[in-house]
Amino acid sequence: MIITVASGKGGTGKTTVAVNLALTLENILSVQILDCDVEEPNVHLFLHPEFKYSEIVTLPVPAVDQGKCVGCGKCSEICAFNAIIVLGTKVVIFPELCHGCGGCSRFCPEGAISENPREIGGIKGGWAGQIGFIQGRLNVGNPLAPTVINAVKKRGKTSQADVTIIDAPPGTSCPVVASLKDSDFCILVTEPTPFGLNDLILAVDVARQLQIPFGVVINRADLGNKDILNYCKGEEIPILTQIPFDRRYAACYARGGRLVEEFPELKEAFKELWERICALAKYDPIDKGAIH
Repeated sequence: MIITVASGKGGTGKTTVAVNLALTLENILSVQILDCDVEEPNVHLFLHPEFKYSEIVTLPVPAVDQGKCVGCGKCSEICAFNAIIVLGTKVVIFPELCHGCGGCSRFCPEGAISENPREIGGIKGGWAGQIGFIQGRLNVGNPLAPTVINAVKKRGKTSQADVTIIDAPPGTSCPVVASLKDSDFCILVTEPTPFGLNDLILAVDVARQLQIPFGVVINRADLGNKDILNYCKGEEIPILTQIPFDRRYAACYARGGRLVEEFPELKEAFKELWERICALAKYDPIDKGAIH
């Protein structure tokens, strides 16, 4: 089962939910967590994994043999991101704009374009106790987060874990869609503020368009207003759990602590969260598959 933890905005508590759900399941099922917030990964700060391997993530970018090129401009016409243009008879390439689709090399009538790998980030993985862990990191200044996210997820598919928990980046753009794709369930973490509600509405729309079952976790639930509750009730969106604000929880998070290990009431709350997910996703943790 693949569960993605997402949100419309940053700072709502996605990593808190992802990490503590994984810790709750650690002794129940085999579980792995994938940190797909590749621009600022932080799951490792709480799990302190022992890394066993690392890999470079590359993107194929074009290289032009000017001796073969006739300046027809076909490559420039194909590229939707203006990563390759023709000035007279000279082809100019902007590697930082290239998305690695391969269209320019495929449609070059003269066979003048080849592809060279360009490093854009990396992944590394290992274990945090019994929890499998894979982290992606995008090189600074590179905009192609989905490529690194896909590399993390591809490596994660080689695992035999019963449950995969994906910590997605904030927002509703391409990196979030890449993280959510092929998930069995989505946890949307929000907070009871006007910004929280606005961005939750956007995130709900993404989950619905991708046709992924989802529910909402309200963090710091006793602060702010009841607009989130009213919205979810009106849209018939299940509230999975509500985590109250507590200075002790905040202090625990700030020093990289594990909430479910320090606060028994949260351990029970995350067990109930797991049970609700199983019911909504029609997943039988005993048979480790869908309930028919």
